[in-house]
Amino acid sequence: MGVTVRTLQYYDKEGLLAPSAESEGGRRLYTDRDLIILHQILSLKSLGFSLSDIKDRLIYLSTPAEVAHALAEQANDIHSKIEHLSTCLTEIKRLRIEVLQMKTVDFKKYADIIANLRMNNEYYYLIKKFDDDTLDHIRSRFDQETGIAFMERFNQLSEKILQLQKENIPPETEECQKLVKHYWDLIVEFTNGDMSMLPKLMKIGDIENATNEWEEKQAAIKEYLGQALEIYFSKVGINPFEEVQDE
Repeated sequence: MGVTVRTLQYYDKEGLLAPSAESEGGRRLYTDRDLIILHQILSLKSLGFSLSDIKDRLIYLSTPAEVAHALAEQANDIHSKIEHLSTCLTEIKRLRIEVLQMKTVDFKKYADIIANLRMNNEYYYLIKKFDDDTLDHIRSRFDQETGIAFMERFNQLSEKILQLQKENIPPETEECQKLVKHYWDLIVEFTNGDMSMLPKLMKIGDIENATNEWEEKQAAIKEYLGQALEIYFSKVGINPFEEVQDE
């Protein structure tokens, strides 16, 4: 049967399979019926059933319907495990991509990325772009729900700005300037008015090699948006980017 003595001893100890008799020298003696039970145990174990399941109910099943029901339950368990493992595999592959794009080993960020992957946050890849202070700021400003809602608003606005650019709408038009005002309002909301964060956000916006659709859109609107922001700031009489640089 390919089973070690230690395994038989363990099955005996756990009440799964006791020998039918013992020799005068203390050796366990097994009958043909014992071998059939052992074969059942090994077969069920190979299907992923736990020893406790086998001991408590499976070994005593007496009808085909009972056996079929137990196998159906086990099939459901295996499907759940496959789904879990498939999710884990996807997370590992995505984390590997992020790790290779980061310049240093940072297990804190790795943990943040994994946590966001498990929350199904599609913007997990942005984590690598932020330093620790900015990540702490984000955690204090947003929870999962409000953070995702903010990104959805930001993306919708970026999409509208991109569409104006595609339609060759000049950045000084009222239509464009309304969108730019909303864009700047989002930046102020994100920073909570802390303009010292602007250089970090500007650095994040410098995308040389886009690795996903979000980065491609941000890179596409960068020049057009920059022009529109300059016009907006000149109209309202401020330039927060210059003020931060002067500081």
